[in-house]
Amino acid sequence: MTSSLIVRDATDADLPAIRDIYNDAVEHTTAIWNDVLVDVDNRREWLAARVTRGYPVIVAERDGTVAGYASFGDWRAFDGYRHTVEHSIYVDKNARGGGIGETLMRALIERARAIGIHVMIASIEAQNAPSIRLHEKLGFRTVGTFSEVGTKFGRWLDLTCMELRLDPTR
Repeated sequence: MTSSLIVRDATDADLPAIRDIYNDAVEHTTAIWNDVLVDVDNRREWLAARVTRGYPVIVAERDGTVAGYASFGDWRAFDGYRHTVEHSIYVDKNARGGGIGETLMRALIERARAIGIHVMIASIEAQNAPSIRLHEKLGFRTVGTFSEVGTKFGRWLDLTCMELRLDPTR
């Protein structure tokens, strides 16, 4: 029996799972360049801020369990960047490699198009080859790599920046 994957808007009930996925990435990966774990109240404030700005927070649910989440938000805080967003996608450690990230990314792209976003930005730790390949598969192009702009786990990290133009006619 194959289980189905449901992509839907996140709710308050999803926040413990979102927190757990986020904290696992903080503790064990270079996907998030933070060192501090968060609690449900932190994720509640984050969700409220995204919703207030009209930005989606979506989850991928399999068999009643949140297997990943994704969102996008302002790329930069200045008015001139209002048509550009930066996204985040995180998949539960036990569900990676099964297409959930791609499913969430495709849903985010459609949500961005629906609200008139012109460009999506991806900022990816330069050694994260699976994420870079996924973004390339979905049409993102690499626009540059910043060297040693962050640290985690006692080492310098490079940041690869990618972009996807959603409405090339604008």
